[in-house]
Amino acid sequence: MRIIGAAEIEAAIAHRGMIEAMRQGFRSAIAVPATCNFDVSRPDQPHSAIAIAPAWTDFSARGHSQHGYQGVMMQTRTPANAEAGMPVEIGLFVLLSGQTGAPLAMIDGRVLFQWRTAAVSALASQYLSRGDASRLLVLGSDAQAAYLARAHAAVRPISEILVWGDAPDAADKLAHALRQPGIHVSATRDLEGAVRGAHVITCSASAGHEPIRADWLSPGTHLDLPGTLSETRRVKATVFHEARLFVDRRDPADGHGQELGLAIEAGTVTKGDIAADLCELARGEKSGRRFHDQTTLFFANGSAAEDLAGAVHIFTQL
Repeated sequence: MRIIGAAEIEAAIAHRGMIEAMRQGFRSAIAVPATCNFDVSRPDQPHSAIAIAPAWTDFSARGHSQHGYQGVMMQTRTPANAEAGMPVEIGLFVLLSGQTGAPLAMIDGRVLFQWRTAAVSALASQYLSRGDASRLLVLGSDAQAAYLARAHAAVRPISEILVWGDAPDAADKLAHALRQPGIHVSATRDLEGAVRGAHVITCSASAGHEPIRADWLSPGTHLDLPGTLSETRRVKATVFHEARLFVDRRDPADGHGQELGLAIEAGTVTKGDIAADLCELARGEKSGRRFHDQTTLFFANGSAAEDLAGAVHIFTQL
């Protein structure tokens, strides 16, 4: 069994390759049961949590061979880590042979999550954003925001990136880190103005901004909402109603969480308003963007199937 750490992943993996791995994952038959979540009581600090999310090649699918992979993402969430300068969320993915169940690799789950989350967002953008989209707005300044920015820039002719964050110094630092030839990158303090001028908007879990309003979005904007465990609302509920809505999986095992789940509960939208999921888009069963000025919204609940597809890509590349 191999142990694959963060440094190995960063050195060997490219966004285009991971995006294509996600496309193949959404085309494939992967079984995904509900995640098992456990609260860990701590009398002297905020409670922590453990999540265990398995996935495996669905061997019962028509035409599938008896080879494939199985895997389990194990993730902890420890709020007290923030005070010690450690990541609040730490994960480990165990990749297993689909044929024998033998362990093949242990992979850094946090870095795997960042790569596959960004790749899923960029894959959706290929189907949903305008082909000539050149202005990207990144909301948030954490590590995930950097992966999202680079992945989106890999699939569209991005020439300008604006970074907005609730911590201006962190936004400035991220903008500096994202600089590359051919792309003008800067931080902004004007949230509404940045939203109005963007072609593609991606929101990391740490964005911390006031909810985006539907009337801020210019015609033709694509809005990307990767899944987050945060309770923060990144968009007003009406945005889900005004935009053409897409998700990573139409019927995820864990249900639609965060903002989309709240919008469904409030009656702002229904599950019937979901135009397509990435499985349908990747297989060519449904269409994405219909016309130039259409506003599109992609919401990713997140899935162990995405973890498995990303882990297999990393394992086979190394």
